[in-house]
This record gives sequence, structure tokens and C-alpha cells, in this order.
Amino acid sequence: MKPFSNTELSSFCGQTALVLRAGISAIEGLSIMLEDAASPEEKEVLEALLSEMQETGSLYLSLEKAGICPAYMLHMVQIGEETGTLDEVMEALKNHYEREESIRRSIRGSITYPLIMTGMMAAVIVVLLVKVLPIFNQVFIQLGSELTGFSRALMQAGTAISRYSAVFIVLLLVLAGFAIFGTRTASGKKMFRSLGYRLKPIRTIYENTAACRFASGMALTLSSGLNPERSMELVTALNDDPVFQEKISRCQEAVNQGEDISQALFSSGMFTGVYARMASIGAKTGSMDQVMEQIADLCQDDIDTRMNNMLAVLEPTLVILLSLIVGVILLSVMLPLMGIMSGI
Repeated sequence: MKPFSNTELSSFCGQTALVLRAGISAIEGLSIMLEDAASPEEKEVLEALLSEMQETGSLYLSLEKAGICPAYMLHMVQIGEETGTLDEVMEALKNHYEREESIRRSIRGSITYPLIMTGMMAAVIVVLLVKVLPIFNQVFIQLGSELTGFSRALMQAGTAISRYSAVFIVLLLVLAGFAIFGTRTASGKKMFRSLGYRLKPIRTIYENTAACRFASGMALTLSSGLNPERSMELVTALNDDPVFQEKISRCQEAVNQGEDISQALFSSGMFTGVYARMASIGAKTGSMDQVMEQIADLCQDDIDTRMNNMLAVLEPTLVILLSLIVGVILLSVMLPLMGIMSGI
């Protein structure tokens, strides 16, 4: 069966939490959800879960066998069943995967628009070079002249693109394959991430995203009654950022050596500034889970703000760049043409 998306995970966890809080058992809840299944795929998944649940009586084992949930969710469901707080865990997981989906959409939205604009720019420039400049060249020939200098170089570039179009199509396919490799495979994502870390704005977003996921996971595990050491062990499975993973390791080592968790979070570089002060207050007041939830919300807001600011700068920049390129190409032929026409 196909693994659930973040949206599907959030919906499933929310429905399960609602059922459990109403005093209905998980088995009865799955039966109710099965009756309301909206698609054959959803029905198939719920039937498999219900069948396994009737045999084992464990939601954790049912989800594990179905293979539709990430390891982090499985760990949390197991903890919820062991501690008798499954309804609270499922509600927290619902909020967690809503936040994960929000992060994913923010990143996707910030990448999609620039790619579309870049593609449009490339298409307009190719049309100008391949189709428009040769027409101007014919006009110049009829007037007893030819394109020279920069405009001639541009026309020759257009001719080369037209002549070797098959080669350029192959290159585009290679680039598309490279993009798919970078977004769909673990090694590709790792390579793209290492490249992104070389750019400060992208590096900041990576760091805030990892901090948001860590804080969200810690809020979930701490609110389930786990101690900080066990919470960090579970949250480690959620992190996919190698740089932030090193910080988590340093923090775990400091906590295991008896250092206060708020101090360990600061000394490891995981939280700084206002986030570190919030963690310190949370540790002193015994409300670390609530503070972690607040930090996760603040990190999410910061990610959204940074991405919106980047888009606000990037959109007009791409438009201005396209206008300048098109203007330079047209002026390179229009100015000589106006000179010829004025001399007639």
C-alpha cells in the first residue's frame, strides 16, 4: 500500500483522536471510518487496518504491518498505547503533520514560481533568437546591409540553437532528470541540501525548518509524559538535516552528562536568542512541552515570513531581468535599423 501523505496522516490522526475522545474504541472507530471511506484506496487501507486490529488489538501493530506511516508516528502510537494517552498522542500527531504539510507547501511554493518564471524567460529568449532575429536580418539584407557586432552574435547563437536543437533537447532532459534525482532520491536531496547550505538565505531556512520539526516533535513527546532523553531519541528519527543532527547529538550528550536541557539546547547551538530564553523558562516552570509548541509555531511563522520576503524580492527581479534581456536584444537590431532608415 502507498504511504500516507502528510495531509492524509493528519486527517487519520484527527479522526482517530476524535473517536477515542468520544469513548469509542479504536476498532469501532476504524469501522466507522470504513463506512465513511471516500475512495477505494482509503477503503482498502482501513479494511487492512481493521482486520489486523481485530487479530492483535493493537493500533501500533496494525499500522506497522500496513506500512502506511513513518517510523516516527509508529513510535508515538506505541507510546500512546503504552501510557494510555493514545487520544492525546493522536491529536498531537494531527497538529504535527499539519505543520509538516505547511512547511512542505511553503518550500514547494517558494521554488515553483521562480522555476516557472525562469522557464518563461528561457522560452521568450529562444523565440527571439531563433525566429525574430533572422527576420530582422532579412530586412537588413533588403536594405543593403547586414546585422553586425552584438546583434549578429545573437543571431548566430539563435542559428546554433536551431541547428543543434536535438542536442539542446537532450541537455534539457538531462537537467530534468537531474532535478528529479535531486528531489526524489535520498542521495540527490543530500547533494542539493549541501549546495543550499552554501547560500545564507537558504541555509537559514534549512536551519529554521529543522528547528521547527525538532520543537514540534519535542512538544509531542514531552506532552506524552516522556523524559527529555527519551524524547530526543524519538525526535532524532524525524530529523533529516545532517547539520542539525550533529547539534542534536551534542545536545543528547550534554543531557546524558547531567546538563540541564535548556542549557544543553543553547550550548549545542540548537536554540539561540529568544528561543533559548523560552526554553530556559519552560524548564524552570515545568512547562517545556508548551514552550516547545510555542517555539515550533514561531519557527513556522519565521519560515513563512522569510520565504514570502524572498518571493517578494525574486518576483520583480525576474520580471526586470526578463524585460532587460528582451529590451537589449530588440535594441541591438532596432537602433541600427533606425540608423539605416534615417539615412535613406
